[in-house]
Amino acid sequence: MDIKEILAKVDHTLLGQTATWDEIRAICDDGMQYGCASVCIPASYVKQAAEYVEGKLPICTVIGFPNGYATTEAKCFMTADAVKNGAEEVDMVINIGWVKDKKYDDILAEIRAIKAACNGKLLKVIIETCLLTDEEKIEMCRVVSDSGAEYIKTSTGFGGGGATREDVALFKAHVAPHVKIKAAGGISTVQDAEDFIALGADRLGTSRIVKAVKAMEQ
Repeated sequence: MDIKEILAKVDHTLLGQTATWDEIRAICDDGMQYGCASVCIPASYVKQAAEYVEGKLPICTVIGFPNGYATTEAKCFMTADAVKNGAEEVDMVINIGWVKDKKYDDILAEIRAIKAACNGKLLKVIIETCLLTDEEKIEMCRVVSDSGAEYIKTSTGFGGGGATREDVALFKAHVAPHVKIKAAGGISTVQDAEDFIALGADRLGTSRIVKAVKAMEQ
C-alpha cells in the first residue's frame, strides 16, 4: 500500500497528560505536512489548534477519556464545548461498567445523546476492547451500529492494551456496513498499519506512523 494512502487514514495522536502546546503544534505541523486524517489532541488545546491549522487539518478530541464513567450530561457538555471550539471529530469513551452490568440500552441512549451534541460532526465510539469479553464486544458492535455514530474504535491506549488484529476482524464481522472501524493503541510500524487496514480499519490512532515515515526519509 502506498504510504500516502496509509497516512491519509492516520489520526496523528498526542493524548499524554504532560502534552504541551509546543508538542501539540508539532503534531499539527506533521499532520498537515504528511496529509493525515486528523490530529487527535486533548480538549483543552482544541481551540488553539483549530486556529493554528486554519482549516487545513481536522481537529479531533476525546470525551470521557480515558475511563468513560463521567455522566452522560457531562460528556454531552464536553462534546458541545469541543465542537464550539473547533473540533471536527469526537472520540468518546463508553461507560465500561454499564457493559459489565449489561445496561446496553443506557449505553445506546448515551451515544445517541453525544451524537446529537456533536452537531453534525463525526463521532467515534471507544469501547476499550482489552477490558471486554468477545460477547461484550459483539454486543457493542450492535449498539454502535444502532447509535448513529460513524465509527467504532478499539481502545484509548490507556486501558492496559491496544488494538489487536483479532478485534478488528471481529468488528468487521459484526458491525453494520455503515459503521467504520478505528484501530488505536500499539500501532507502531508501517506493517502494523497495513495489517489493520487490510483487516478493515478505516482509521488508525497512532503517533508512531508519522515517526516511522520520518525515519524512512532520513
